[in-house]
Parts: sequence; structure tokens; C-alpha cells
Amino acid sequence: MGYKVVVVGATGNVGREMLNILAEREFPVDQIAVLASRRSLGSEVSFGDRTLKTQDLDTFDFTGWDIALFAIGSDATKKYAPISAKAGCIVIDNSSLYRYDPDVPLIVPEVNPDAIFGYSKKNIIANPNCSTAQLVVALKPLHDRAKVKRVVVSTYQSVSGAGKEGMDELWNQTKAIYNPTDDVPPKKFTKQIAFNVIPHIDVFLDDGSTKEEWKMVAETKKILDPSIKLTATCVRVPVFVGHGEAVNIETEEFLDEHEARDILRESPGIMVVDKREDGGYVTPVECAGDFATFISRIRQDSTIDNGLSFWCVSDNLRKGAALNAVQIAETLGNRVLKKG
Repeated sequence: MGYKVVVVGATGNVGREMLNILAEREFPVDQIAVLASRRSLGSEVSFGDRTLKTQDLDTFDFTGWDIALFAIGSDATKKYAPISAKAGCIVIDNSSLYRYDPDVPLIVPEVNPDAIFGYSKKNIIANPNCSTAQLVVALKPLHDRAKVKRVVVSTYQSVSGAGKEGMDELWNQTKAIYNPTDDVPPKKFTKQIAFNVIPHIDVFLDDGSTKEEWKMVAETKKILDPSIKLTATCVRVPVFVGHGEAVNIETEEFLDEHEARDILRESPGIMVVDKREDGGYVTPVECAGDFATFISRIRQDSTIDNGLSFWCVSDNLRKGAALNAVQIAETLGNRVLKKG
């Protein structure tokens, strides 16, 4: 016996990826519905070898459905998620709306699966920010061994994190550079993204950080350990898919780089590719389309007693969004609903 699953926002980048991953991982689906706004009503999306026609989110009745994967913005989620939850359909939300709600668990299944039982307070589970998801997967096994005290992370985030508009802007600006008669001024981003990097994601806060940087701090504390100190600099780069992160950690106990490498190799959701030679590391191009969080360039930081540095990349549309949501659904099924 399987589940009745709803994908809300099925025509967007993340919604389509959710459908792909549900099929790839053979999630036990008995019945599936794909929902979209009225402007996308009737659009077709793929689910395995099937083609599905979208239904109207406004009029859909969530009664009798088990799980709803939400891939729409916070404004729409604020309206429709409570409707689904009230009807008894558990919401797994990819927006930022519920991430910081103390009554809503924020889950990365490789890190804090036991938090899943907190879903019952509101019938809602939150998916973390894309940059946070891959970071905590990498930090968790090191934290378990040596207790991470402090993290300094610089992100190199792809334009797909800003949705289709971000991807289109990079594509169009890149073409325009080779055709000087074209002019594609920034719209989605604050400056030109083609052949450039922008140290600004989301809005600025009073302390000079951006909201994207604040999210990484708040979410890491909620998912992993509130005692961890973290500072982030989040940068948008001209890459279509895949986020990179340069991570430096300080631990309470000394952790040798060789032991750290062995620990990470044995940890769920992680692939270590770390050869000290040309090309002996993973870049966003290679991680696109993959499930894993890849870790490379693991090395001791000699400037502090207990320091390590490493490079981390992951497909942000997968682990940073759709894959993590499906993994939450799998955890929910295995630990709570137990139908599949």
C-alpha cells in the first residue's frame, strides 16, 4: 500500500525535480496529483513514463491525501499550506515561511531525522535553505566526532537558486556579451551576473549581513546545534546549477584531516573526492543531477589548534530542495505513516 501524494507548484523548476526524484527513487505512490496556479492550468508535466495534467490549486480538495510537497513561494504557501494541513494532508514545504517556526520541524534526514515527530503540531514540515542543506550534511559527522564550535563559510551559489528568471538572465546576458548590439540590463539580480560574481543574495539586514547569510546561521543552529557559531558570506556566481561552499571549521577536540576524510567517506549522503592533483575535486558542473553532497580539498587549518577546511558542492535543485523534500517524505513514511 502506497501514498496519495500532491505536488504543489509542479510546473516550476523545483516542482518538476520533485516529480523526477519521486520516480527515480521509486517512492511508493498510489495516486498523484500535480497542482499549479490558474495561469499554468492544464500544463503537462512528466512523472516517470507518465504525463500528468496540472489541476487548479485554488479549487483542489486535499482531504484524503497523505503528503503534499509544496514548491511555491512563501505568499502562496501562507494561504494554501494551512488548508492542506487542516484537511489532514501533511505539508512538506520548500519555502522559507515555516523554517523558523518553533512548532514546525526543519529537517535534513541525514542530520536530524528524529525531529520528524514534531510535524503533528501543525501538520507541516519545513525544508531548509539550499545552502544550509548541503552544509549541515557535511558538518554533522564531524560534529558528532569532535564537536564543531565555529564555522566560517563562503558560498558560491548558482543562478537556479533564484529560479527560472535567474537562469534566463544569465543565459541572455551571456549571449549579449557576444552580440554587442544586444543590451540585457540586470532585472533579477542587482548587477550583471554573466562573467561576474555578486556578493549579495536576498535583502540586507541592519548588521550588514544579508538574509541569505542569516538563514544559514539560524537554520544550522535549529537543525544541528544551537551552540555553533557561524558566519557566512553568500555570493551569486554565473553557474546554472550547483552550489559550492568553502568551509572552515573549528572543533573542540583535535580532528586529524585523515580521520575527517575517513569519517566523511562513511557518512550518509556524502561522496568524498579528494585527490591532491589536477582535477582531483568536484565542481558544480560535475555534481549537477546527482543526489550526493560532494566534499573535496579536506585539509588542516594550521592557524588555529583544532581547525579544518574543505570544499563542498551539491546540486541545489536536488539536495538543496527537491531531493531533501522527498527524503523527508521517505522518513515520514518509514517512521510515522508506515504505509509503503
